[in-house]
Amino acid sequence: MQLTVLGCSAGIGGARRTTSLLLDEDILIDAGSGAGDLSLEQMARVDHVFLTHAHLDHSGFLPLLADATAFIRKRPLLAYALDETIAALKAHMFNGALWPDYTVKPSIEDPYVRFVRIKHGVPVMLGERRIVPLPVCHSIPAAGYCMDSGNARFAFSADTTHCDAFWDALNEMDNLRYLMVEVTLRNADASEASGHMSAKLLAKGLDRLTKNVELFITHLEPGKEELVMDEVLEVCNSFSPVRLHQGQRFVF
Repeated sequence: MQLTVLGCSAGIGGARRTTSLLLDEDILIDAGSGAGDLSLEQMARVDHVFLTHAHLDHSGFLPLLADATAFIRKRPLLAYALDETIAALKAHMFNGALWPDYTVKPSIEDPYVRFVRIKHGVPVMLGERRIVPLPVCHSIPAAGYCMDSGNARFAFSADTTHCDAFWDALNEMDNLRYLMVEVTLRNADASEASGHMSAKLLAKGLDRLTKNVELFITHLEPGKEELVMDEVLEVCNSFSPVRLHQGQRFVF
């Protein structure tokens, strides 16, 4: 499997793009603004979008992606999400006011977007590729993901504050090679209500981790990236954390 980082910022401005990861050529993990940098031909090859949660920086380009490639595609774009995420997007995005309801247009039998329900811990198989939704603790219902090629695994926390169940799930994995964790906030700005990670909360989670992994930090707050990363390096240096960058590629 090959994963390409299309966007990994917590916001926009300049070259910043919000979260979207291209897995091989046909799968997106989240549909943030990074997905907008794909060509139309690349967009048309995407058949599956796995959403972590409903917030716009992770889901906002889903309707635009479906719209841009509607004249090329011959089948619905499959969007995998928790029940709560599907309900939120149908109520507030695909509602005929903010955007046409592409889950029933151009027809119920053959829509532009078809939602597929997922549950934490229940794998989705796409050929030999295995994608498992992981439990996380965000301000709204959310899921992280483990992508398993059969040779190695790549885990992504999505947006989350400290969550024992997430770290316990990682400890049960064989062949976990890469771990990508969001650390959005400086320690002084973090709170449980935000649903986001800080360096101290990351350190708390890493204390539970029993695996040797390559650790990548994503979703840093715009304008404070260096400050947040300095705090991560100060308390998590034994894991040699690396800041994730747009355009980075992983093969596993």
